[in-house]
Amino acid sequence: MSNERLFDSFDLGPITLKNRIVMAPLTRNRAQPGFVPGPLTAEYYAQRATAGLIIAEATQVSQQGQGYQDTPGIYSDAQVEGWKSVTQAVHAAGGRIFLQLWHVGRISHTKLQPQGGAPVAPSAIRAEAKTYVDNEFVETSEPRALELDEIPGIIEAFRKGAANAIAAGFDGVEVHGANGYLLDQFAKDGANKRSDIYGGSIENRARLMLEVAEAVADEVGPERTGIRISPVTPANGISDSNPQPLFDHIVKELDRLGLIYLHVIEGATGGPRDIAPFDYASLRRAFSNAYMANNGYDLANAAETIASGGADLIAFGRHFISNPDLVERLKRKASLNELDKATLYGGGAEGYTDYPVMA
Repeated sequence: MSNERLFDSFDLGPITLKNRIVMAPLTRNRAQPGFVPGPLTAEYYAQRATAGLIIAEATQVSQQGQGYQDTPGIYSDAQVEGWKSVTQAVHAAGGRIFLQLWHVGRISHTKLQPQGGAPVAPSAIRAEAKTYVDNEFVETSEPRALELDEIPGIIEAFRKGAANAIAAGFDGVEVHGANGYLLDQFAKDGANKRSDIYGGSIENRARLMLEVAEAVADEVGPERTGIRISPVTPANGISDSNPQPLFDHIVKELDRLGLIYLHVIEGATGGPRDIAPFDYASLRRAFSNAYMANNGYDLANAAETIASGGADLIAFGRHFISNPDLVERLKRKASLNELDKATLYGGGAEGYTDYPVMA
């Protein structure tokens, strides 16, 4: 099958992507003090600007939203200024870049929370998961359930984060509704045992994700707003008893908002694509704008998926870490650099900006 369509340009709302290959958001834990992205981060993303679109790493919309050490934020003036250097570097290199807006919910630790408080969640159920604190992976802390009157503040943090991202020069934003973080926790009944308007029925559990998406789209425009979901992933101890009708409803409602893309992790994040039965084609049919597929793609199945109309865009994750020139390597069918897992999280240039490119 021809690979040509994978490398074709694609109009994503008001911007044109030079190919259909997307760099997925990837946590690297290299923010400077104050959770500010620094010069190395600007260099890292500029090296990868041949991607049609870069989605910058998950970035907390508040200190409460932080779950891992040294991850960047988008809620202070210093953070906005730090991100400006990143977007300027990417644009100078001819790239396009969105920022992923993040609140981790219960996937956090008291050491990262304001005044050492408990992480927040839809319900006071600790996740069977680990987080990264003091340069090691540790069990997450016991969360507390958000009070009903706290929820508008969560929505406002996402809205303000979106505004700050545009002020920092990003081409758009992606709402992180996946991988067992706060919005996913509210949506899935394994983590949400609430009895108010944010719990119980599918419509109630989906409410927060949809309210956040609407607030962000109202702030920066639906043509600059995407969202990421992961219907069946068990990442961070998340589960739902019946994900198909839940996500059919969520995507139908997201489509009403006119968001510019739907980013779907198909299967287990970073694991098997067939971990649980799910009809992703139903999401594709229900969403009018761009469908971005993610998880376990290589050149062959990416090209086939694009050529068959199964997706408009393909997101690659860890291949982009070790291959800053991934697009060119795929185009030439060249070998890929091996990933150094020891340098994934934290540190400096090693395993971050020093992976070689082809001659």
